[in-house]
Amino acid sequence: MRDEGLYKTRRFRDGNYVGDPINTIRIFNQKEVDELILLDIGAARQPKAVDLGYLREIASECFMPLSYGGGIRDADTAQKILSTGVERVIVNTGAHEQRDLVPTLTREFGSSSIIGSIDVAREGNGAAVFVAGGRRRVEGDPIDHCRRLEDMGVGEIMVNAIDRDGELCGYDIDLIERVCASVSVPIIACGGARSPDDFRAARAAGAQAMAAGAMFVFRGKHRAVLIQYTSADHVFGVA
Repeated sequence: MRDEGLYKTRRFRDGNYVGDPINTIRIFNQKEVDELILLDIGAARQPKAVDLGYLREIASECFMPLSYGGGIRDADTAQKILSTGVERVIVNTGAHEQRDLVPTLTREFGSSSIIGSIDVAREGNGAAVFVAGGRRRVEGDPIDHCRRLEDMGVGEIMVNAIDRDGELCGYDIDLIERVCASVSVPIIACGGARSPDDFRAARAAGAQAMAAGAMFVFRGKHRAVLIQYTSADHVFGVA
């Protein structure tokens, strides 16, 4: 999400306009999507106030559970977002900048309402964690960050592979396996899905849920926008 439009990125860059959120969500309603994750790209990179009125309008059109992330850096903002009809908030940059943020949120709203998120990019033979919409590298291994989020009390962790975002090249199965073997909270795999076979591979690697964006909104080699959806279980749409 950027302002009042939906965009699908590639490697967190070059957002391709998909449509306005309300019309897009109506299509996802018709496709009987299980859940929807809405990420505000701009708010993740530069703090700004959440347009609660517009978010409330979006949530009122959403017939499936809706999670929202982007710019959440205090409990008051989280409370206002949850009051719009959003079921869960996603915290990424804020969890790194303020170590007491996630524990505060889980105490006030419960672990089931809080998803911790990490954005990971490959570096040589290893991997690094980035915040601020993939623009700032932070110290520490992805596994350590996931363990820290678990210790903070999040109900789930979304692991997003930056290099695979929008590339339709399959999930980073090695990363998913390592994370799932290291923490006990449910893991949402994100970044690279191209077909239900990728969902099966991520499930076999230990992920409890799989998120996909480009797979659901692009068609053909020219990536024409045509929203579609699979009937596979436990899949999240990402807009």
